[in-house]
Amino acid sequence: MTAEVHVCRYCDEPIPDPDDAVLVVHEGGNSGPGWNVWAHRAHADLIEPDPASTRILARVLITRALRS
Repeated sequence: MTAEVHVCRYCDEPIPDPDDAVLVVHEGGNSGPGWNVWAHRAHADLIEPDPASTRILARVLITRALRS
């Protein structure tokens, strides 16, 4: 069995050392279980949230605030 090679979300480079890979988030899928997002240990703090998801969440929260 071969080891899974992770790819850094920040720099899009492979992470050959498993000790350097940091699980950043689990993204859900529309028709399946989703996938894990990995980053180099040095890049883990540089990952930003998805801007589309943040924008959608902001619209929902604003709409709820204006209705109440």
